[in-house]
Amino acid sequence: MPQRREGLRRPVRAGRALLVIPIAWIVAVSVVDLVAPPDIHLGPLLVAAPAITPLFGGPWSVGLVSALAVIAQTIIGLVRDPGEMLSSNHQAQIIALVLVGASLVIFCVFRERRAKELAQVRYVSEAAQRVVLPPLPKALGSLRVASLYLAAEAEAQIGGDLYAAARTTSGTRLIVGDVRGKGLTAANDAALLLGAFRVAAHRQASLDELVNYLDRSVCWDLMEPGETGCYGETFITANILDIPDQDSRVQMVACGHPPPIVLRNGRPTTMDALHPAPPLGLGELAHPRYHVDSFQFEPGDLLLLYTDGVTEARDSTGTFYPLTERITGWTENDPDAFLVRFRRDLLHHVGGHLNDDAAMIAIAGTSTPRA
Repeated sequence: MPQRREGLRRPVRAGRALLVIPIAWIVAVSVVDLVAPPDIHLGPLLVAAPAITPLFGGPWSVGLVSALAVIAQTIIGLVRDPGEMLSSNHQAQIIALVLVGASLVIFCVFRERRAKELAQVRYVSEAAQRVVLPPLPKALGSLRVASLYLAAEAEAQIGGDLYAAARTTSGTRLIVGDVRGKGLTAANDAALLLGAFRVAAHRQASLDELVNYLDRSVCWDLMEPGETGCYGETFITANILDIPDQDSRVQMVACGHPPPIVLRNGRPTTMDALHPAPPLGLGELAHPRYHVDSFQFEPGDLLLLYTDGVTEARDSTGTFYPLTERITGWTENDPDAFLVRFRRDLLHHVGGHLNDDAAMIAIAGTSTPRA
């Protein structure tokens, strides 16, 4: 909490420091106007001071600068026309400054109110996301695990990315997926699937039976009263994996999701499914038979599971993030260290702002062979 407050104070301090600019402008224009010949009037330039203040200041700052501009214009008028209180020209300039200042203050009030509302919405969204998608445990049996979730900056909506892990008597089962769409509907679908996975991962004996149960759970949810989705419109792409404790071959059922990557000695290998299945929730249409694929996961390897928000992240030129190319040569075997580097590299590629949520899980085995 102290760190968060400190982060909030920094923009305020920066805005206060920048107040020197409009105040210096008011002083400079006033001095030059007073020493200039009588036929030269620089007073109208004072309006620039309150006009630029909303770029870095709030309503109080804008009000202060506007008041100083009005005072400066009044002093200029009194000095310029000592025989009169104020000429009609100076009166018009003062009225214009008051109107401009008042308008800018009102604008800043509404802008700050809107910013607070958006910040509150984003805070609630992130809190709900943390409830639906908590970080994975650092250790799952003999596996070392790290998880990363990056929320999109473009909008304060709850995303549909999901992942979870469950220990069984013989190993670890994981799911990583992405719900079609965004918002509360996507969060509800993600929570439903995660709940079904956590319940059934321990009970279903085989991986294909587990996936079949998950697909039926999504389909059943669509038939609930009040649901607006229908078959073909709501679905969830996912990879479901089973990593045995005593075997080096990982079992996987791929349901329309980007394939896992095994990073071995700095060389990434994409583990494409030989028998891919349609996304979860389409079982009533496709009637699929779920085939279990397998691939080798040796001690010293790093297994990467991710959502399409990673591979579809674009830079300023519209180029997708080339995941396998970027991680080629990376030799980090520690999941946390890998994700720290990956996060930095991904955000550098997109210029610091993601347009879609992105999630990744990094898994490393122990140095002792499981087979």
